[in-house]
Amino acid sequence: MTTTVPGLQFRTLTIPASMDAGDAADFREFTRVRNLVYREIAGTDDDAMTPEELLPHYQADPDEIRRAWVVIVDGAFVGRVGVDLPLEDGSRNAFWLVELLAAHHGRGIGSAGYRLIEQTAREHGRTILQSWAQHPDADGDRLVAPTGCGSIPRDHAARFYLRHGYTLEQVERQSELILAGADATVRHLLAEAETASAGYRVVQWQGATPATHVDAYAWMKSRMSTDAPSADLDFDEETWDAERVARHDAKYVESGRTKLVTAAQHVDSGELVAFNELVIGTDPAGPSHQEDTLVLREHRGHRLGQLVKCAGLQTWRRDIAPQSPKVITYNAEENRPMLDINERIGFVPVAYNGAWKKVLT
Repeated sequence: MTTTVPGLQFRTLTIPASMDAGDAADFREFTRVRNLVYREIAGTDDDAMTPEELLPHYQADPDEIRRAWVVIVDGAFVGRVGVDLPLEDGSRNAFWLVELLAAHHGRGIGSAGYRLIEQTAREHGRTILQSWAQHPDADGDRLVAPTGCGSIPRDHAARFYLRHGYTLEQVERQSELILAGADATVRHLLAEAETASAGYRVVQWQGATPATHVDAYAWMKSRMSTDAPSADLDFDEETWDAERVARHDAKYVESGRTKLVTAAQHVDSGELVAFNELVIGTDPAGPSHQEDTLVLREHRGHRLGQLVKCAGLQTWRRDIAPQSPKVITYNAEENRPMLDINERIGFVPVAYNGAWKKVLT
């Protein structure tokens, strides 16, 4: 890789078998720089992970190819480059990131790293490149999402994407709920949802998905790729089965993170028709993250989203993570049904992400 920056190197990231392995030093430094970059952008450590928590997400996975490089200048790690290639049949997609410490912006390093992205995508026959970045609010010129919902400042990251031929497709809202003081609201909204959802009941589990729920959970996870609002972004229709669910669950178990799944079950059919996921890292006093939430289309209109979110939060607060100060979640700005539920619970917006896309010729 040639560049005008002296001492620049892109080195393929070594993925150790464990963080006790003799070749784990690069991954430890990779994680440290990742956390520093996110702290510089957001001003918090809410997205920080330990190397032990992150490692399972980088180890071999039959559902995708994950390529990653460390960015080194004069022997010091200053950033990371990565691209994920889904292995769904006929996939044209590549999802990527280029992240640098702010002191190294504006030197051409990001563009040099991006050339690795396009090179890798072309080598694997991928023509649709997509990426996400947080855009802290700022005065000045703004870009409005083509959905008509949400805007971001034309900041350093936005200019980088535009310079490389990307278009802004969607704005995603990051919201957080301060858990102290939210109990009464959650309890009230849960009772309201229980009344509106007669004919459904709540089921919950941690760790490995129970055998009785594996097939239904796999089906709902597959619908996340087709049913969630995605603007003009491109997502493969994912195929989930018991083995993929087991691999998904194992990543959380192996990393020491705790995941609670709260689902709504249709009583007459026994089918699971809605679900919500809450996750916390190994620090019991750290922030929690709300991951996937979905109500199957044919069961919407019964406040099942409100039911699984509030039932999950109640169990989370009472039994699993009572020391966690807040829950963080992400939703497309046009996903008004989910935003309405979140806002009623007490979630407030704290940041916005841009979703960017380029189609290679």
